[in-house]
Parts: sequence; C-alpha cells; structure tokens
Amino acid sequence: MISCYAERKPTMLAARFHGRGDIRLEKIEEPQCGKGEVKLRLAYVGICGSDLHEYTSGPVLIPKTPHPITGSKYPVTMGHEFSGIVVEVGDDIQHISAGQRVVVRPTIFDKTCPSCASGNQHCCDNIGFIGLSGYGGGLAEYLVAPAEHFYHIPENVSLQSAALVEPVAVAWHAVNISPFRPGDNVVVVGGGPIGIGIVQALKIHGAKEIIVVEPIESRRQLSKDFGATHLLDPHDVNIPETVLRLTDNIGADVVFDTAGVEGALNGAIPACRTHGTIVNVAVWEKRPAVQVNDLMYKELNYMGAALYDNTSFERVIQAMSSGQLNPDKMVTSKIMLSEVVEKGFKSLLENRDEHSKESHRG
Repeated sequence: MISCYAERKPTMLAARFHGRGDIRLEKIEEPQCGKGEVKLRLAYVGICGSDLHEYTSGPVLIPKTPHPITGSKYPVTMGHEFSGIVVEVGDDIQHISAGQRVVVRPTIFDKTCPSCASGNQHCCDNIGFIGLSGYGGGLAEYLVAPAEHFYHIPENVSLQSAALVEPVAVAWHAVNISPFRPGDNVVVVGGGPIGIGIVQALKIHGAKEIIVVEPIESRRQLSKDFGATHLLDPHDVNIPETVLRLTDNIGADVVFDTAGVEGALNGAIPACRTHGTIVNVAVWEKRPAVQVNDLMYKELNYMGAALYDNTSFERVIQAMSSGQLNPDKMVTSKIMLSEVVEKGFKSLLENRDEHSKESHRG
C-alpha cells in the first residue's frame, strides 16, 4: 500500500485588511523566497496615518482590483514603515545577505511610465506600496519582496529607528525640494509624525524660526523637543498676526502643510510672505475650498511634495548614523503583533491626542 499525504506549508500571523473597519489577525501561508527576492523577519513596524485612513475609510490606496504591478487586491497584509533582519536571499542577490539588519523602501513603481522615465519614480503613474498594494506587509512575522526594496542599515542605527526612516524620508524630501534656504523663517502646520520630521530636517538645514501650528498640546511639546522655536495653538492665537510678529512683520518664507485641513491652510496663506511658498505634504480626505485670491495677490507659490526619492531615503539613513537625526522620541507606544487591532488601530483612533507614532514589535 502506498500512503499519500498533503504537505503542510508553514504559516505565520499577519494583520490583513478586509474592508472598512475590518482588519483581522489571521494565520496565512508563510512566503517563500525566490529569485531576485529577499525574505525578512520583521522587527519594528510603524502604524501610519494612511493606515488609519484605510481602516476608517478604505479601501483608498489599497487596490479594489488587481494592482497593475503586483497583481494584488484586498485582502492585503498591512504595514509599510518597517525594519527587520534578513533570513534568506535569492541566489542572484549581491547587495544584501542573510543576517543583515535592513529597512525597506515600500514604494513600488513600474519603471516605464513618463514619470519613471524622467527619473521621478516616486511620482509613478501606477505607484504602489508594500503593505498596501501587495508583496505582503510589515504587520506580519515574515515578508518576501523584490531585493531592490531593501537597504542595509549601519550597526549604530537601531531597528526601532530604522522603522522611522520611511516617514522621516517623506519630511526630508519635502524640505529638499522646497525653496527653503538656511536662515529662512518657516511655519509647519501640523505636529504629527510628518510635521515633526520636517521640524527635524529644518533644524539640521539651518532654519531660523521654526513655528509649529498644532492644536494638540502633547504634539506641540514633542515638536519643541525636536527643535521647534515657537508653538502656536490655533484655538488660542491668530496665526497670521502671530507669525508676522515673530518674523519682523514679513511673514514665513515657507509654509509646510502636513495637516490637510481647510481652515488650517487658509489660515496659513496670509502668514506667508509675498513671493513665499506653501508646500502641501498632506493627503487630503476632502477637496478644500482654497482662498485663491490670497495666493494671487501675494504671488505665492503652491507646490506639492510626494513621498521621497532614493536620495532622500538614503540620506535619512546616513543622518541617523551620523547622529544628526535621532527620531526615537517619535515612538510613543510599543505593542506586539497580536495586539495590533485592539491596542493599535482602535486605540490610536480613540486616543489620537496621546500618540505620535505607534510601533509594533515583531
């Protein structure tokens, strides 16, 4: 007699998005490493504002139909800000080896659209993200993705800090492509993780006054810890009048809007000097009614800053290694993967005033 059995493949725990308000901890098949790929054991994973947006209003970035690059659609494993330790690499991989500590650049691009052809892959027509669009995600025990997404981190950069490279790179890129110059006076609207990242980048790059507009007291304090020179509660002060007073009646050279709130944007426009610049770094949930005449009469520039290029991503890693950046204070809570729904997503939504960045420990 010949006996047959079905081979059991190893499984792992993962947090999967199934729909609005529906993230489930599930046992799924552990991914296997193939040619051109790297397998990672996850260490730290940040829960991002866009993750919360998917949870409350999604699918937004998460594909409803197969993504043109990954072929994935929901349910997907979440988590796009993460670090870990390499456990296996494909035979043809040279720049990464097993045992290395790495951070993952989650942006996925097609390399063929006009934006990619011009060298602006982060503006790809078919942009996607590991942890939203396929290739697995950081809120799991293991992940396998193409090797180009993995960056070795120096020994003096902790795995926790490495998980913050992605959001800080968004902030670094925004400052880098803006017309900001050392000695400029700057307003940062919003003191969340991206706003705090911008404060850090501005301090490193030599800003004169860094004025943070934020209604939540704990976030204002954190902004101060990272280098903000003035903290304004929009409920207590007139923002344009106060900014003018703090800048010798000239106004801010650059305003970075990380809040995506109509009233906050229209309050920041008159705080900007003539020929100044407003940089939008926020993802807006609703289309705002912008006071365009205020832009026109002061001949203001209004520009967007999307994600980051490879240079900004690598520069943030270098700045962490050199000690210029030490973002660990951005982490205000640590939880285990098994707690990610109740103590992660639900807790962040119920207690957003208390947190900057919540991190899952693998």
